[in-house]
Amino acid sequence: MKFDRLKLSGFKSFVEPAELHIRDGLTGVVGPNGCGKSNLLEAIRWVMGESSAKSLRVQSGGQGMDEVIFAGTAKRPSRDVAQVILTLDNRSRTAPAQYNGEDRLEIGREIWRGEGSSYSINGQDVRAKDVQLLFADAATGAHSPALVSQGRVASIIAAKPQERRLLLEEAAGISGLNVRRKDAETRLRAADANLLRLDDVMKASEGQANALRRQARAAERYRTLSSSIRATEAAILRLQWDRATGDMAAAEKAFLAAEAGLAQATSEAARASMAQANAATGLPPKRQAEASLAAAVQRLSTERATLVAERAAAAQRLADLAAALESAGADEERARARARDSAATQERLGVERAAAATSAGEAQGQSRPLAEAATAAERAATEAERALATAVEAHAALVADGRSARAQADASTARADRLDAESSRQRRELERLQTDSGTASLEAQVVQAESDLEEKSAAAHAAALAIEAAEREAQGVAKARDAVEKALSSARSEVAGLEAEAAALERLKAGAAPPTKGRVSLTAAPGYEAAVAAALGDDINAAVGLPEDDAKPERRWLGATASADPMLPAG
Repeated sequence: MKFDRLKLSGFKSFVEPAELHIRDGLTGVVGPNGCGKSNLLEAIRWVMGESSAKSLRVQSGGQGMDEVIFAGTAKRPSRDVAQVILTLDNRSRTAPAQYNGEDRLEIGREIWRGEGSSYSINGQDVRAKDVQLLFADAATGAHSPALVSQGRVASIIAAKPQERRLLLEEAAGISGLNVRRKDAETRLRAADANLLRLDDVMKASEGQANALRRQARAAERYRTLSSSIRATEAAILRLQWDRATGDMAAAEKAFLAAEAGLAQATSEAARASMAQANAATGLPPKRQAEASLAAAVQRLSTERATLVAERAAAAQRLADLAAALESAGADEERARARARDSAATQERLGVERAAAATSAGEAQGQSRPLAEAATAAERAATEAERALATAVEAHAALVADGRSARAQADASTARADRLDAESSRQRRELERLQTDSGTASLEAQVVQAESDLEEKSAAAHAAALAIEAAEREAQGVAKARDAVEKALSSARSEVAGLEAEAAALERLKAGAAPPTKGRVSLTAAPGYEAAVAAALGDDINAAVGLPEDDAKPERRWLGATASADPMLPAG
C-alpha cells in the first residue's frame, strides 16, 4: 500500500486546510518543537480507525475524541469540525474488490463536535470496521509496528510474546485474516448466546403450551357441564309450567266463588249505606251547633290571652316612661347647672373686659398683663364652648326623649281605642252567647277586660301629662342654651379685641415703625387670570421680603424685578 497524499482541516493545530504530498523515496518534515510534526502521524493513525483519544496524545477532559478538533487560541476562534483525507495509490489493484476499480482511493474521516465521527471511501459512507479491514488486509493499520512514534522502538524491544506475534502476523500479511477471525469468533459467541436464549424461550413456551393444554381440557369439561345444566334447567322449567297450570285452574275456581260472595256483600253494603244516609240526615244541625260553641269558646280564650299580654306590655311601657321622665329630670338639672356655670363665666368675662378696657390706654409696660388677660379670656371662652356643647347635647337628648314619649303615648291612645272597640264587640258577642247558651263565665272575663282597659287608659293619660312636662322643661333648656350662645359670642369678640390691642402694644414696645413697603400689586391681562392663579398657587399670599427687617416671614418674595426675567418665546 502506497500513501500518496494527506489532507488535514481543523485537526489539532491544523486550523486551516493543509496538504502533505508523500513522494517516492523518503519524505521528511522538519521543524521546531511544537510545530505539529507529530500531529501528521497521529492524523494518519486517526484516519485509519484509531478509537482511543489517549493514544492520540490528547487530554480528554471529559470530551473524548472531540479534543482532536481545533480548540481555538486567543486570536482565533475554535472550530466545530475536523477532517482528514488520506489518498492511496491503487494502480497495482491490491484494494478490495468493491474499491478496486479506481486508481486512487481516498479514505476520509470527519468528526463534528458533540456528534461523533464518520468514515468514507471515495465519497461513499462506510463503517469504521470497513476502513480497519482495508488497512489490515494491506498489513498495516492504526496500531501497525510500521508506524513508529515517540517511544515506539523501546516498546517493540520490550514487547511481550503476544505483542511480538502480532508483529510477525503483520509481517506475514495475515493481519486481515486475524481481524476477520476475531470478528468471526465474536459472531460465533453471539450466536451461542442467542442459542442459549432460544433454549430459554423454548422452555418458557413449552410451559405456556402445557398451561394452554390444561385450560383447553378445562374448557372442554365446562362445555360438557354447560350442556348438562341446560338440559336439567329445561326439565325443571317444564315441571314448573305443569305445576303453574294446575294452580291457575284452582285459582280460577276460587275467583268465581269470590265473585259470588262479592255480589252478595255489595247488596248488603248498599242496604247499610242507605240506612247510614237516613241516620246522617239529622246530624248536620247538631254538628253545626257544636262547632259554633267550640269556635266561640276558642275565640274568647284567644282574646283573653291577648288582653293579658297587652296589659303586661302597657305596664312595661309605663315603667319605661317613668324611667325616661326621671332621666329627663336629671338631664334638666345638669343643664341648669351648666347654665349657671355659663352665667358665672359670662360675669367673669365682663369683669375682665372692663379691666382690659381700663388698661388699654396704658403705656407699653402693661403689655404683658394684657396678654395674660387675653389668655385667660381664651380659656374662659373654651370652657364656655364646652358648657354650651354639653347643654346642646342635653337638649337634644330631652327632645329625643319627648318625641319617644309622645310616640308611645300616641300608640297607647290608639291601643286604648282599639281595646274599647274590642270590648264593645265582645260585649255584643257575650249578649248573643248568653241568649243562645246561657253561659255566665264569659261575662266575668269581659268585665275583667274592661277594668284592664280602664287602667291602661289612665296610664296613657299620665304618660301624656309627663310628656308635656318634659317638653316644657326642654323649652327652658333651649332658652338657656340661646343665652349661653350669646354670652359665648360676646366673649369671643372681646377676646379678639384684646388680642388686637395686645399686638399693637407689642409693636409699640418694640419701637418698630409701621412698614411702609411690603405689598405688591399684581394685575393680569384679561383672559390670563386663571393662568396666573395656577402658576402662583398658595404663594400669591406670601409677603414681600424686606432686607432691613430682622424678622422675616417663613414664605416671602425676594423682590425680583420684571426686567430680570427672560423673555417668553414668540407666540
